[in-house]
Amino acid sequence: MSSTSNRILLTGGAGFIGSHVAEGLLRRSAQLAIVDSMDDFYSPLAKRANLAEVRKVGDFCFRECDLCDFEELRRAIHEFQPHTIIHLAARAGVRPSIEQPQLYERVNVGGTINLLELARQLGIKRFIFGSSSSIYGVTNRVPFEEDDACMRPISPYAATKLAGEFLCHTYAHLYGLPTVCLRFFTVYGPRQRPDLAIRKFATLMESGKPIFVFGDGTMGRDYTYTDDIVAGVLAAMDYQFPSGETPFDVFNLGNSHPVSLNELIETLERVTGRTAIREQKPLQPGDVPITWAKIDKATRMLGYRPTTSFEDGLHRFVHWLREQKDK
Repeated sequence: MSSTSNRILLTGGAGFIGSHVAEGLLRRSAQLAIVDSMDDFYSPLAKRANLAEVRKVGDFCFRECDLCDFEELRRAIHEFQPHTIIHLAARAGVRPSIEQPQLYERVNVGGTINLLELARQLGIKRFIFGSSSSIYGVTNRVPFEEDDACMRPISPYAATKLAGEFLCHTYAHLYGLPTVCLRFFTVYGPRQRPDLAIRKFATLMESGKPIFVFGDGTMGRDYTYTDDIVAGVLAAMDYQFPSGETPFDVFNLGNSHPVSLNELIETLERVTGRTAIREQKPLQPGDVPITWAKIDKATRMLGYRPTTSFEDGLHRFVHWLREQKDK
């Protein structure tokens, strides 16, 4: 990799997934700039702690910047002059997006088009977009395939991610901006956001408090460990687009082994040595019955092969969670 192509600007690098990607980039000797708004969706102190962990791996430039501030974003990109933009920043979460749809549209759609437009204007050579398995919505066709023409998102969050993919394709088609969209499937691991099920359940179980179980426990999720997601993102940086075609592609990054909610709780019980106190609740709006990644395309074209089993990943996560409690 040349020194020029090694210059990476990462949005959302203070977050859960972004901080792990940042570490992976630094381990590849990238010259890294992180842009993050440090919003209050969850504690900005936790995000600063994430950045401190990244700093242990290597040095990077940091700019606190709202993606919706076009001119400030322009200054950040122009000053750093990256070869590649990896865009992971977003307002996350299905349920909050139902309560604040305008905010999600402004950040996730408006922020993405700001980045794409600046990538065009400033001559960025590659754009990688962090999308979501939620874009598939409710479908009877499993596992989910990238070329499925029937996307049925059922939350504003999912709709904004699908809109982001469409915008990426538009810029690749109109301006030849090489773009890869990566659909992440239920990522978990150390630094996981406090609103996500695995962290909520484990924290409550460790404290002997009840957990809310929405539905009958059969809902399935394709849980994917952070290290496997990072490997997929890094592989996307090296992806060679077919010649003569629009330089655009989409890949699922999942584990391809859905785990039911009941299985999740049972595995957490084994890993933590705690018994879950369950409180049954009705299903919540926006939740899909299953996510399941077909990863044949990512395996064939990116060399993507997840290596972390669900139980091993949970052991690593619980170890990290207990370390936080002891600090």
